[in-house]
Amino acid sequence: MKAKKASETAARSARIVLPNDTNTLGNLMGGQLLNWMDINAAISAHRHCKRVVVTAAVNNVSFDHAIKLGDIVTIESKVSRAFSSAMEVYLDVYVEDHISGERQKCNEAIYTFVAVDQMGAPIHVPELIPESDEEVKRYESALRRRQLSLILAGKMKPEEATELKAIFTGGEQDDR
Repeated sequence: MKAKKASETAARSARIVLPNDTNTLGNLMGGQLLNWMDINAAISAHRHCKRVVVTAAVNNVSFDHAIKLGDIVTIESKVSRAFSSAMEVYLDVYVEDHISGERQKCNEAIYTFVAVDQMGAPIHVPELIPESDEEVKRYESALRRRQLSLILAGKMKPEEATELKAIFTGGEQDDR
């Protein structure tokens, strides 16, 4: 299976926030944004493996700024790392004020997808090649996030989490 560059997985979408997307305060409902991000991230994951993908986890979402009625929302996503059958997808959300045109980052999220075959069983995905400094940073931190997730799920023992250990020990391995 041929490795893919992170840039090959990029997906971008834009939407305008309409009245039916908002709460009673005139802000975009968080659930609606999660739905839009899920679709965008699924496109990135599909572009990486060219297979059916399913959402396995929404690992992190930050809602830093409210998105108002009439604002233009742009969602950008890329696969940040591929594991055996899973892919971590990093998303950045920008809002553009519909009057001033000013654009600012307002949210980010990390989703995990699994590639599946016709029977719904996990299948292997290609490796990911990060290119830019930001892609390399996200690629490296994805392994730490995965190890932490596996520990919390009881699927990995803390002492097996080499990347996490390196953070707390300054990269030195304990030879005991």
